[in-house]
Amino acid sequence: MKLARAIHFDDSDTRVFHSPARTGEWCISGGFEFSNWSEGDLVGKAKQAFTNGWMGLETFGRVSFVAVTQIEENERDGIAATLARHFVEIYGAPSVESAMGVALEEINQMLALCDDQDFNTLLTVTRELTEAGVKESYRMIEPQDAGIEQFAIHGSLDEEPHQH
Repeated sequence: MKLARAIHFDDSDTRVFHSPARTGEWCISGGFEFSNWSEGDLVGKAKQAFTNGWMGLETFGRVSFVAVTQIEENERDGIAATLARHFVEIYGAPSVESAMGVALEEINQMLALCDDQDFNTLLTVTRELTEAGVKESYRMIEPQDAGIEQFAIHGSLDEEPHQH
């Protein structure tokens, strides 16, 4: 299975997002966060998160670029449980059990997006508000001869998470 991790080439995400995702955390689109938004919500850093931010699944912060990599089934199950808890704590889902299906659906959408991509492919997301709701588009940037680990800034997953 393939999923995407947050990647940073510089510190710009720390300036453009209220809560930046941490390098290396698993990410999904997270477009559900904007389902009730209107044009009036699209200002400043919130607009930046809406326009092109992937959602990290540990900090629930945003990141501009993600890179496709291998994920194990037990890791997927762990992030699904974390996302289900997020749905309970932030969005008022009645229980983790009842939120698990939606959490898996969000993760499975990202798995499907990553499935046909080569490892180290970079992904970007762009969103716009339409009459029908939030429309997402994705861009795939194929890996070059050099591996991402040769030019990316890697962080520790042991650092304290950002608060949402």
